[in-house]
Amino acid sequence: MNILELLNEQAIRIPLDAADKNTVISELIDSLAAAGVVTDKAAFEAAVLTRENAGSTGIGFQVAIPHGKSAGVERAGIAFAKLSTPIDWQSLDDVPVQAVFMIAVPEAAAGNDHLKILIALSRKLIDSDFRSSLLSVSDAEQLKQLLATI
Repeated sequence: MNILELLNEQAIRIPLDAADKNTVISELIDSLAAAGVVTDKAAFEAAVLTRENAGSTGIGFQVAIPHGKSAGVERAGIAFAKLSTPIDWQSLDDVPVQAVFMIAVPEAAAGNDHLKILIALSRKLIDSDFRSSLLSVSDAEQLKQLLATI
């Protein structure tokens, strides 16, 4: 799974000023729509919030990976935000989130594309050096260089 192929420049927000989790989710959905990934923002947002309500996507280590599978998604894509101020995400480790990857997958997608993307990201996020580099990116180019290692 090539993460870089799924990440459009329009869907990278560094930094993102947001007061809460719902604002971050909404901003990233807007970015995915601008990138042509999401065609029905309301439908995709409903899918993301349904998943979020089932259990926090704050995986720990200051990272959250909200995701959803929806008919409002044209093709698989990823958005990224580095938050200017850490936000409470009810993370597994109770640490506020500073980096957010949002995964969008079409409802009609064969198989479990979102799980493959989650696994690829999670493998890298286990690495403390990768996480440190992720939390220190200051622009889209640095992010893309870092993600090229996945």
